Amino acid sequence: MPNKALSTKTIVAIGIGTAVFLILGRFASIPSGIPNTNIETSYAFLALMSVIFGPIAGALIGFIGHALKDAIMWGSIWWSWVIVSGVVGLLFGLASRNVNVQSGVMGTKQIITFNIVQVIAQAVGWFLVAPVLDILIYAEPANKVFVQGLVAGVSNMVTVGVIGTLLLIAYAKTRSRSDSLDIDA
Repeated sequence: MPNKALSTKTIVAIGIGTAVFLILGRFASIPSGIPNTNIETSYAFLALMSVIFGPIAGALIGFIGHALKDAIMWGSIWWSWVIVSGVVGLLFGLASRNVNVQSGVMGTKQIITFNIVQVIAQAVGWFLVAPVLDILIYAEPANKVFVQGLVAGVSNMVTVGVIGTLLLIAYAKTRSRSDSLDIDA
């Protein structure tokens, strides 16, 4: 039985998704006023790709895309945040089981479910994991990294909640509704 998680379609999606994540992170991020912390539109796109292609694709797009963005923008990779981007992409992808945009439906129930999952995923990633890894890996001061994590997490929740939800609604409208065909007698 072939492994559907790493189909050719998924591998292509990971490559394209990584490139778009990198471009959005490089050119469509807004400074937050907190050092080294931006309002990122790339996580809205990560949410879309993760829900469409699943948790493995989401994890790899977030991880590789963030690592490449750091390497290009800063000349070095900030591994703690790269890891969190991968984890957040994975968790967004797990939401795809409850938010089946392939069915052509992205109604109120799916929007609420998706946003509950994305807020929890980002809260765990940015409020807890990123600051703790910053302290453990880079010996950063706790007060600094928890403020950065809070700003990054809240801004990502908002961008994914607004832009990510709109992207998912738009994508769902391109799919045929699973209940759209009736049998004529």
